[in-house]
Amino acid sequence: MSWNPAIAPQCPTGDAVDAIDTLIIPRARDLGGFEVRRALPAPKRQMVGPFIFFDQMGPAELLPTKGLDVRPHPHIGLATISYLHRGRMHHRDSLGTDAWIEPGEVNLMIAGRGITHSERTDDATQTLPMPFFGLQTWIALPEELEDSAPDFRHAGAAALPLLKAEGKEVRLILGQAYGETAPVPVPSEMFYADAVLQAGAVLPLPDNHEDRAVYVTDGALEMAGETYGAGQMLVFRPGDHLSVTAGPAGARLVLLGGATLSGPRHIWWNFVASSRERIDAAKEAWRKADWASGPFHLPPHDDAEFIPLPGQPNGSGRG
Repeated sequence: MSWNPAIAPQCPTGDAVDAIDTLIIPRARDLGGFEVRRALPAPKRQMVGPFIFFDQMGPAELLPTKGLDVRPHPHIGLATISYLHRGRMHHRDSLGTDAWIEPGEVNLMIAGRGITHSERTDDATQTLPMPFFGLQTWIALPEELEDSAPDFRHAGAAALPLLKAEGKEVRLILGQAYGETAPVPVPSEMFYADAVLQAGAVLPLPDNHEDRAVYVTDGALEMAGETYGAGQMLVFRPGDHLSVTAGPAGARLVLLGGATLSGPRHIWWNFVASSRERIDAAKEAWRKADWASGPFHLPPHDDAEFIPLPGQPNGSGRG
């Protein structure tokens, strides 16, 4: 595919840098030698479009016996997006999905009224340290979909639109941007893309979405004389026609955004909802651990353990 010729790069100068509405410096957490940086939610910004959670996982080297090991846990009212730059990850969920995700692929898991899943790097054939670097994001669901049935969707790297031109390469992961549409259906208007820019390359932001942000995963961006490095998220004002320019070493970044939702969301642990009542009901259901007749079920191929409700003792999967 060729770059959309109708888009003319326009890099802001001077006072145009004020188009950056919010600059987010993610919080870093060390999970036993595995660092996670969380950009959303932030103190000054809960969401960008429908995106309500944004984690950078790694980069790290995972040992065969000390990799990612996230036991089964629940979600409501959101959809999780998993996308890897390096490594691979094993996804199992209560729908019966049992699948690996590889670099350049996308997993979209829609929780709706409730789903349970696990995420591990438990490949029995791994004998050497595995480079691992990826992103996990959540999008909040529109209110009319909060009680929808859970679902899981996947697309391989070859199925995702790839745009190349003038020192830039953009893979559209989800949604619509630059005249292209990603193959996986999404619950609301949004865009999510992975861009690699050579030194000095200029990338216009999609201008057909209300909310837009850029997260730098590698290298640096330049705007109006300012430099923004890896691990920073720039949230832009709606309506401005803007571009970003890669620094002297180039840049890799994630573009995200979309239509804003009807209102803010409540967030507690792994639950997102438009009302506290939905959160409270999910908390009680997970606390009861009634896998046979309750709203949550453990993944059929990973049901020996689960992450308990915060403040509760560790539990096994046999309820």
